Amino acid sequence: MSTKIAGLAKKDGYKNVKVYLDGNPAWIKAGNSVYASKGNVEKGNIIIIDLRSKTKSEAGRIARSVSIPYDSLDDRIDDIPIKAPIVLYSDNTEETTDAIEDLRDEGYKKLALISGNYAGWVKAGGKTVTGPVTTEINWVRKLGKDEVGKADFMKAVSGADAGAVILDVRTTDETSAGSFRGAILVPLDQIGSRLAEIPKNKKIYVHCSTGARADMAAQELNKNGYKAFFLVANVECDGNDCEVED
Repeated sequence: MSTKIAGLAKKDGYKNVKVYLDGNPAWIKAGNSVYASKGNVEKGNIIIIDLRSKTKSEAGRIARSVSIPYDSLDDRIDDIPIKAPIVLYSDNTEETTDAIEDLRDEGYKKLALISGNYAGWVKAGGKTVTGPVTTEINWVRKLGKDEVGKADFMKAVSGADAGAVILDVRTTDETSAGSFRGAILVPLDQIGSRLAEIPKNKKIYVHCSTGARADMAAQELNKNGYKAFFLVANVECDGNDCEVED
């Protein structure tokens, strides 16, 4: 999405516009932190972990959060699904930073923080609850509207599902490093002008590097009468060897 927004900025007269093309995946891989949106905290298919003491959590916590005090995090690692999106908060920045590092060391990758920790959430008007805490994690991966799961996507990649094709909406710079064999390559900002290249008689499984642009492309295609679905996963290609990490 960054390239499209940069183009809009230039059209509006901005001169010094740059794009961090590798985006969130590279930012996170470099060890930097990201922050969850208010909407995702309130309604997303995520696990919210309160790292503060049980006493503080009982006095007031973010709705839907699970109490796992930082000093017990190591003992609870096996209870936390490794593929789940996890949002952490405390009342201590050093504690949340250490927790992120600990979880990354254990192989967790979908990690985010609450901006300003608990105090920041309250200040922003976020919903809170009081009383006995929840300590048990119950999380199940749910596909969103028009989202395709990795298993079905890979069937199309392998040719096992002849009724589906792969559409890669990354930029030409990204696809120059590689793409799925047989994929249709149409950058997101060219979808509208290149619809004729995309078959209407098959399911269209759209991917980018993370899923955000794929979602936008699928929405556009569905408005134009296609049966399009998007993949939420990190995709990296070297030639026709592509790694999909959901």
